[in-house]
Parts: sequence; C-alpha cells; structure tokens
Amino acid sequence: MDFLTIFFNEILYKPLFNALVLLYKYLPGHDFGIAIITLTILIKLIFYPFTTKSIVSQKSLQDLQTKLQEIQKKYKDDKERMVQATMELYKKEKINPFSGCLPVLIQLPILIALYQVFRKGFLPEQTQFLYSFVSNPGPINPYLLNIIDLSKPNVYLAILSGFMQFFQTKMISDKNQKKNQLQKAKIEIGQKTEEILQKQMIYFFPFLTIAILWQLPSAIGLYWSVSSLFSIGQQYLILNKKITI
Repeated sequence: MDFLTIFFNEILYKPLFNALVLLYKYLPGHDFGIAIITLTILIKLIFYPFTTKSIVSQKSLQDLQTKLQEIQKKYKDDKERMVQATMELYKKEKINPFSGCLPVLIQLPILIALYQVFRKGFLPEQTQFLYSFVSNPGPINPYLLNIIDLSKPNVYLAILSGFMQFFQTKMISDKNQKKNQLQKAKIEIGQKTEEILQKQMIYFFPFLTIAILWQLPSAIGLYWSVSSLFSIGQQYLILNKKITI
C-alpha cells in the first residue's frame, strides 16, 4: 500500500501539481482557470495517439456489428462456436476488441490525481510537493477570468460537462446508426433491444457526469469540459477522414 501511495505521489500527483503551478505562474494574468485549460490540452496532446487508436478501434467494431450479429444468429445454440467465429472475425479484420479500453485505464489514474490536485492544491501545506526548481507561487487565486471560483462546485460547469459528454457519445452512435440503416432493411428484435440499451447509455452517462461534478470543485468540471471538447474535435477528424494508425 505504501508503494502504491509513493508511486501515485511521485509519478502522477507531483508532476501534475508542479505543472499546474508553473502554468499558473508564467501564463499571462496568473489565471488558475487558464492554467487548467492549458494543462488539459497538454495532457490530451500527450495521449492523442492512444485516444486516436481507441476511437479508430471503436469505429471498426461498430462497422462490424452487422457481421457480429450474423454470427450470433447463426451460432445462437453453440456458444463455443460463436466465440470462436467472433475471434476469427476480429483476427481477419485485425481488430483488438479491448484496445478501446486502454486509454480509459491509463487516463483514470490521471483524473484521480487531478482531482487531488484541484482539491488540495489550494492549501498552503501542499507547497511541500513543489520541485526544487519551482518557486512557491504564494496564495493561488482559484478563479477563472475572475468570475468562477474553481475551488467550489459550479452547477453551470457541471451541466456543460454533461452536455459535452452527451455530444461526444452521440457522435459515434449517430454515425453507426446511419451506416446500419443503409446496410439493412430489417431490424431484428435483438438488434432493437441493443439499440434501446445504447440510447439509454447515451443519456445515462451525461446525467451521471452532472451528478458527480455537481458536488466537486468546479476545476474538475472545467477539466472535463475542455477534455471532452478536445475529444469531440478529435472524433470529428477521425470519423470524417480516413486515418491510418
């Protein structure tokens, strides 16, 4: 447990905390909100190749839905053969069905670390985590454009984050639905059920996002909104242009 704590502090918390302090100190205006926006963009740029692979993988999996449903229908009474045929299809199409999870697994610890930075970073005692080459910035003004106090919850940023989450999820869903409508004239009962569940998830996650961010420091909501906006732009480029990874 001590090892995990040390690893978390040294590899995630301290680098992010120091990066945020440096941005706050050296960006014009000493605006904490602008520092968070800049840090968010830098993080998204670092993980751009990973998230691109994830989006391409999700798109490829959705393009295979018709073939996967045919396999499920053909081998509905033989689960072992169904799994084998599914894996053969993935191998043929050179798709790793789990590759889309990797960026999420990587970025989740970063999100937790950022939460700790935004929650504790306003406290004077956190200066002990500054590197030797990073000078003490003094009291940090936790405002965005002197309007929003990012150390406290903000309902507007929470709702904005939920809306961004909804739009980001719906982009790929709409693309997939349009493709499926062109590919098939009939919709099986199982496919209807799948589409209903998919639509429920599209609306569930934004509400869950709002419910979570409603009580957290709005710095998290600002990070979430900017991160989602960046991802929306990235998804737009990938879904509308053929990208070779």
